[in-house]
This record gives sequence, structure tokens and C-alpha cells, in this order.
Amino acid sequence: MNQFDINYPQTQEKTIIAQNSLIRQVYAWMGAGLMITALLALATVSSPEMLKAIVGNRLLFYGLMIGELGLVFVLSGAIARLSATTATLLFLGYSALNGITLSVIFLVYTADSIASTFVISAGMFGVMSVYGYMTNRDLTSWGSFLFMGLIGVVIASLVNIFLHSNAVSWVVSGIGVLVFTGLTAYDTWKIRALAASGAGGRKPAIMGALTLYLDFINLFLMLLRFVGRRR
Repeated sequence: MNQFDINYPQTQEKTIIAQNSLIRQVYAWMGAGLMITALLALATVSSPEMLKAIVGNRLLFYGLMIGELGLVFVLSGAIARLSATTATLLFLGYSALNGITLSVIFLVYTADSIASTFVISAGMFGVMSVYGYMTNRDLTSWGSFLFMGLIGVVIASLVNIFLHSNAVSWVVSGIGVLVFTGLTAYDTWKIRALAASGAGGRKPAIMGALTLYLDFINLFLMLLRFVGRRR
């Protein structure tokens, strides 16, 4: 038995059962991650002391950001060597850290616009995820195209830190919405394909949850730049 406890389904019925089982686990863990993020963000913004410590101390804020990136890299690169429990704790820890750092959006945007953007993001995410799961098309070709778009968004965002251009920010946000909308469908399709191969267990579920969690959070943040009302 290998690290993901692969059993190869021999019938279409078993394949469907495996797909549904993994997808349910993926969305359950993703939902748990989003809930932790939301609760930590609200707890942080509700505490003047915590908010002041984060906003007023750049070293702490960037330290938290670096910690988040570190957790993602560890989960993505070392998942095969991690136990299921460790992978789960790292994912939940990342969700908590992300909630703390995302609390700063409440200082920039109104609570109503954050809530409405969340609903819009959830709707777009749901539609594209259903498409990725239900489609009979081979979405392999999407991968390289979306990856190039993602790299472009990252580079342009870094450059705009120095340019401070609203026009560039809008263009990057627009491209980012398209990229993460596409990634939602593509990553869901990949998870379905993984399940069809017989993969099961908590570790592939956690990795799938992390992937879709990142798609959703980034889609939400990109949309917030468009429809969010600033204070």
C-alpha cells in the first residue's frame, strides 16, 4: 500500500463512489478552513489590541505572511512524507494565519461590500467547480495556460507595489479573476481525475482542500478590488 492508500476501482460504480467520497472530504476540509479563516479574521478585527499589533508592526505582519507561504510550501512539497494528522494541522494552521492577515481588509473595505463580494465569489466558485466536476472535456490544456496567467499576475502585482498604479491594479485584478475562475474548474477536474485513479484518504483530501481554498480566497480578493466599497 502506498502513501495515498490507492485502490484501483474495477467498475464504473466503484469509480463514482471513489470520486464522490474524495470530493466530499475535499469540500468538508475546505469548508472547515474557510470557517477558521472567517472566525479568526472577525476575532482579529474585533480586538483593537490584536489589530494594532498586526497593523502597527510591519515585522510581525510580514512574519505572518512568510509563515503562511512556508506552510503552503511544506504542505505542497512534503505531503508524501507527512502524516495525515500533521498535514491536517498544517492546513488548519495556515487557515488560521490567513484569517489573521486578511483581517486588514476590514480596514480598507466596508463590511457590507466584503459580505456581498464573498457571496458573489461563492457563486462563481460553485458554478466553475461544478463544471470542473461534471464536464467530460479533457482540461489538461488549461493547466499551462492558467499557470502562465498566474505567473503574470504575481509578477505584475509585485511590480505594482512600486508603481502604485490604479490602472495596473485593475488590469491585474481582471486577469486574476479570469485565472482563478479557470483554476477552480481545472483543479476540481484534477481532483476528480485523482479520485478516479483510486486515490483516497485524508492526505489527498487535504491537498485538494488546500488547492481549492487558495483558488477561492484569491478569487475573492481579486473581485473585492472591483466591487468592494472603500471606507
